[in-house]
Amino acid sequence: MSNHALAERHRLTELLAAAGPDAPTLCAGWSTRDLAAHLVVREHRPDAAAGIRVGALADWTHRVQAGYAERPYEELLRLFRAGPPLLSPFALPGADEAANTVEYFVHAEDVRRAGEEWPPQPVPPGRAEALWRRLPLLARLEAGRRSPVRLELRRPDGRSLTVGPAGSPTVRITGEPGELVLFVYGRGARAELAVDGPPDAVTALRHVLPLP
Repeated sequence: MSNHALAERHRLTELLAAAGPDAPTLCAGWSTRDLAAHLVVREHRPDAAAGIRVGALADWTHRVQAGYAERPYEELLRLFRAGPPLLSPFALPGADEAANTVEYFVHAEDVRRAGEEWPPQPVPPGRAEALWRRLPLLARLEAGRRSPVRLELRRPDGRSLTVGPAGSPTVRITGEPGELVLFVYGRGARAELAVDGPPDAVTALRHVLPLP
């Protein structure tokens, strides 16, 4: 059985190592060191990881992450590559694959696409299908609730899904599954996508979600 999260973990670790600790990422305000610290805190410090999603705990998370960021960069990469510790929720059977396939794919591209030029890197077919299976829920949670228009997310082979307010003008976003995932996570400005729809609707969408 394929373990896409493990493959993306290794890819992300290699990208972070090649970039070094002070390279930019697509995570606003974060260097590669900050991103590495985030990844370690998320798996090793569940007491602090809650602040990633819960605003009231964000200050605590920030302090813990800042402390980890002061550690040697190589140590952060070693901890991340090794996987979640035994008592981490991500160590439960199936949890890493379910929770981290998309997480690590997006963050790997956060590192890879942060520069001015980034060569095409096709996603393996099995991993592309795994991303596509997760896209409907992610699109509703990440893009559908923010978009002022109806979104049709379409693959080049014609398969599609629709999210966003019913009755609104529709904007079609076409791309491979990985590119669509990057779009719903707010990385659309660095994604390979085709955008089609009424000009006013596209403009309204650009105000809340970056587009190429």
